[in-house]
Amino acid sequence: MSENAVVIVGAGHAGVQAAVRLAELEWSGRIVMIEEQDGATYERPPLSKEFLKAGAASETPITPLRKEQFFADKRIERVHGTVVGIDRAAHRVQLADGTSVGYSKLILAPGSAARSLRVPGGDLAGVHLLKTRADAEALRAALRPGARVVIVGAGYIGLEVAAAAAALGCETTVLEFMDRVMSRVTSEPVSRFFEQLHESHGTRFVFGTAVTELTGNGRVEDVVTADGSSYPADLVVAGIGVVPRQEAAEAAGIAVRDGILVDIESRTSDPDIYAAGDATRLIHAEEGIDRRLESIQSAQAQAGNAANSIMGLPRGKNEVPWFWTIQHGVRLQTAGLRLPEDEIVLRGNPADAQFTVLYLRDGRLAALDTIGSLSDFTAGKKLVAQGAPIDVDLAADRSVKLSAAVLEPVAQDS
Repeated sequence: MSENAVVIVGAGHAGVQAAVRLAELEWSGRIVMIEEQDGATYERPPLSKEFLKAGAASETPITPLRKEQFFADKRIERVHGTVVGIDRAAHRVQLADGTSVGYSKLILAPGSAARSLRVPGGDLAGVHLLKTRADAEALRAALRPGARVVIVGAGYIGLEVAAAAAALGCETTVLEFMDRVMSRVTSEPVSRFFEQLHESHGTRFVFGTAVTELTGNGRVEDVVTADGSSYPADLVVAGIGVVPRQEAAEAAGIAVRDGILVDIESRTSDPDIYAAGDATRLIHAEEGIDRRLESIQSAQAQAGNAANSIMGLPRGKNEVPWFWTIQHGVRLQTAGLRLPEDEIVLRGNPADAQFTVLYLRDGRLAALDTIGSLSDFTAGKKLVAQGAPIDVDLAADRSVKLSAAVLEPVAQDS
């Protein structure tokens, strides 16, 4: 067994939270955080929002997850390097420069990578991904008034980039394989609202289309789709999701399946190795959970659970997953995880740009989307956690507080 050290691979939201929690719990050994990107750890969400928007200065700061002095004060060691292997027998993490770091416990928090366009021409100059600060800086430099921007994918990232591009005066086109925006994460009323919002700012949508090729002489000039259509482009942005960075875990023989498999305490198939964040797939048979989430809240909760388990403490309470996006100044907040078959209750009028969509499962609130309604989101998040039974007629009346639409008594056993 190697020295008394917890080694954390990754310095994103999960990795930093794991280090912070171990320091809070006064772990007696070393805390070593291996970070691939040199420099300060930073908040990711602003990269597709404030960082790209019109008027943002080239020196726009990115908020650090923790100040440099914090790591020094808490004696959290930071190592810059790329992990190329995990020697489970020797309890050592191997780095690309030939060095290695020993661990007694290991927490993998490598995050995810933006999915690239795997079509002919996908590697041409002018094709952008958006995951890191360097990606955001390159994209911001390319977004210029009059530029023809083609965005592939109408998820959160694609639409946030579309909003920034349109606001900067770009000719913006979004190509989406499905029949509406954000179809994976929300329902039709919310999708149609955001489609109309973007169209009112000049963005063009093309649905039901698949990109088959990018063409150009050294640099992208056209995007070709399966029906033979061609869309001129000065730059292309791929917003087609992410892939978990599970390669090192898989090579070491740790169980993976579209993510590093973890239990409710963030343990992997190796008892001395934990994992947290976007790279993981949570398996919890008792609650019927088998999912991979891309959520800061989830990443931090998993990291905290890993630290607690290492210290022999019980895991934290279950948290309701929540997500948010801002597009053209309109904030969408989501709590819980909807299913396509959930009953939909519309609360308010989308034309007012202030409404809520409730998702009921067996009469209980399973999830909700709110647009311009912080009060509904705050109350609804608690009701989702409770699995509260809802009176549909009362819930649909926006003059009634959401909490007043709960059927009594509120069930606590869901």
